Amino acid sequence: MCRIDGEPFVAGRTLPENGVLSIELSDHIEGPVDRGWYVVWERHDLMVVYKPHQLPVSRTTRNLFGTLISEVRRHTPWRDARLLHRLDAETAGLILIAKHEAADKRWKKRLSRLMTKKVYHATVWGDPEWQSKEVVTALSERVDSLIRTQMFPVTDESDPVFVSVKPSQTRFDVVARSGEFTEIECTLLTGRKHQIRAHLASLGHPIVGDKIYSFDGRYYLKRLDGALSEDDFQVLGATCQKLVAVEIQLSLPEGLEIIRLDEPAPGVE
Repeated sequence: MCRIDGEPFVAGRTLPENGVLSIELSDHIEGPVDRGWYVVWERHDLMVVYKPHQLPVSRTTRNLFGTLISEVRRHTPWRDARLLHRLDAETAGLILIAKHEAADKRWKKRLSRLMTKKVYHATVWGDPEWQSKEVVTALSERVDSLIRTQMFPVTDESDPVFVSVKPSQTRFDVVARSGEFTEIECTLLTGRKHQIRAHLASLGHPIVGDKIYSFDGRYYLKRLDGALSEDDFQVLGATCQKLVAVEIQLSLPEGLEIIRLDEPAPGVE
């Protein structure tokens, strides 16, 4: 149902200058989302926002309104803000947003020159034998995978099982070790889907809480049939993947701007 200022819409009625148009979807129910996002940095045309774990960046089949971009449009002056890149719903951290359509048109077509570096922190299972590691491999989906979105290192580019093969490169540096878990700084040298997650899994150190790349995707497939239990999350190590985008570097006309989370991001339970 459509309403204007709380009253049912009548054909031919126009929206008053300061009126509010609302649309009610009586059969649509959304669960609560984490609204702990905040602006980390901004200038006249751009902003960098911290996104919490589990908050989708844009509309999904489950979340039409509980998204980061909807929150930014509702709670800042920038009613036409646009995403310049994306993070997985379960990944937290810094994301770059254009404040309006003109900024989106200006920067999106030159995004690779604008955003020159992206750095993440991941908590992984195990204790790597190495202190630093660079992974260079092609990544691709597989037509025989039970998980359509999962990415795999390509062993033979001529094998028809691989589709949309793309080169990828990530640098990993150990930040802290604690026996069962290790915190790793991940620097993207290319930007492919699930690149960090797939590369760490290929090294034998999947991210804690990652439902696709740990435990052979068992808990991702289980979640398709229903909610995961507390016991499942105990095995996974967290309710969502422990991956946070901690740094963005922007090459702006006035010089290099480095935006980094000054404090550790809120933890994952």
